[in-house]
Amino acid sequence: MLISEVIDGVKAYCGHDWGGPIMDDTTRDQVLWGPVDVECMGIVTTCFASADVIRQAHARGANLIICHEALFWNHGDHTCWLAGNKTFAAKRALLEECGITVWRLHDHIHSGIPEDGRLVDGIFMGLADKLGWRDYVRGDTVRPMEFEIPETSAGELARFLVGRLGLAGTRIVGDADARVRTVLVPMHLIGQFDNATTARMDSGFDCLVTMEATDFTTSEYVRDSAQLGLGKAMICIGHFNVEEPGMEYMLRWLPRAIGADVPASFVASGDPWTYVTA
Repeated sequence: MLISEVIDGVKAYCGHDWGGPIMDDTTRDQVLWGPVDVECMGIVTTCFASADVIRQAHARGANLIICHEALFWNHGDHTCWLAGNKTFAAKRALLEECGITVWRLHDHIHSGIPEDGRLVDGIFMGLADKLGWRDYVRGDTVRPMEFEIPETSAGELARFLVGRLGLAGTRIVGDADARVRTVLVPMHLIGQFDNATTARMDSGFDCLVTMEATDFTTSEYVRDSAQLGLGKAMICIGHFNVEEPGMEYMLRWLPRAIGADVPASFVASGDPWTYVTA
């Protein structure tokens, strides 16, 4: 089976509308490196095709990495700005040495994978599954980002997330002792969704589990809420840590998508953070 056939199979299996029709010339789901007209010897799924992931894929005999995020550190994966960049040159040399093709799978997997007669967001369903929270989903069951869990403290929830997701640690904004039952995984808190997230938290969520979180918007709201005795908390685990379980979950449906027995495995790009505490 050619790498191009694997890619076509995955795209055909998934949904085709992610904020609008997914067009081949504008989608983020592009081949970021390497040839596609070669036999697929093995597949590795991951969130980010880091240097270590590339090495592990090669060691496993895989020549296709399906990643969720960009390869060269920017939206759209543009490389025109990297002339003379030493890290770019070294990563490109590693890809060539290992004979790896990298394909980004973002829009299609978010637009939906078939499950129980419907399309569900493959990334956030993967997170719900990894956390064992499928029965706790409330609100949108197609893109599960709202949960009602058995009551716990924010600190206990943070420890659970660190253990279940294999993180090096995490940060809590607000009241670590706050009693938590309703949890929201918001979209990116980088200015775009911040006010809406703050309003939603006020109207019914005890705790946020965030991807990005800027210091001067929702996080400050949570800190003030906690200091005013309103029992709010925010657990900041990071973008890739939230979405990586969806790429592990992909292994469940990938054989159906490509209709072939190609060796496939998941390699975690892993928690990017190292914590130094007081």
